[in-house]
This record gives sequence, C-alpha cells and structure tokens, in this order.
Amino acid sequence: MTDATVIERIKQDIKDNDVVLYMKGTPVFPQCGFSAAVVEVLSNLGVKFKGVNVLTDPALRDGIKQFSSWPTIPQLYVKGEFVGGCDIVREMYGTGELQEMLNTRGIAVAAE
Repeated sequence: MTDATVIERIKQDIKDNDVVLYMKGTPVFPQCGFSAAVVEVLSNLGVKFKGVNVLTDPALRDGIKQFSSWPTIPQLYVKGEFVGGCDIVREMYGTGELQEMLNTRGIAVAAE
C-alpha cells in the first residue's frame, strides 16, 4: 500500500511540469539503459523535462507504479497524461507520433 502523500507528490509533479520522466537516475546520469534511452529521445527533441529519480525513494518507486498501473520504470508523462515506458516512447519517437503529441500539446520541440 502506497502512502497517500507519495501519490499527492506525484500528482503535484505532473501538474506542475509539462513533461515529467520518472526514471532510474537523473537526466545527467541515468542509471539504467531504459531510462537513458528515454532521456536521449527527449534530448534529441530538445524537450525540457523534469526527471524524477525513483532510486532515491523506495516509496516513490512503488507509488509511481501504483499511480499509473504500469509495472516498469521509466514512465513518461506529458501534460498530465501517462505516455508510456521506454519501448512505447522509442516507438512513438521513431514514427514521429511523439513529436506530434508534444506539438499538439504546445510543448516546444527542436527541429530535427
């Protein structure tokens, strides 16, 4: 059972930031290959995002999984909406769907 304050913290982070990545490590120093792959996608797009390191807080690590009903990390949120994990983000990036999603939600994307 996840503490209600952890869920509230997640809701606040997602509300306060257009793009939030729950990940293992930090954007500067990802600590798993999947997190690093999503950071690379977002960096390639020039998207500003908040990285939340779940490794520093076990309650947060469990809480984000419960919040999204998604079993793995990383998890990407755009404008409060859960987008998916590494495979989904990479696939959307490959097809251009991620760039389109970001553009339609008013998030600046660098031209590629």
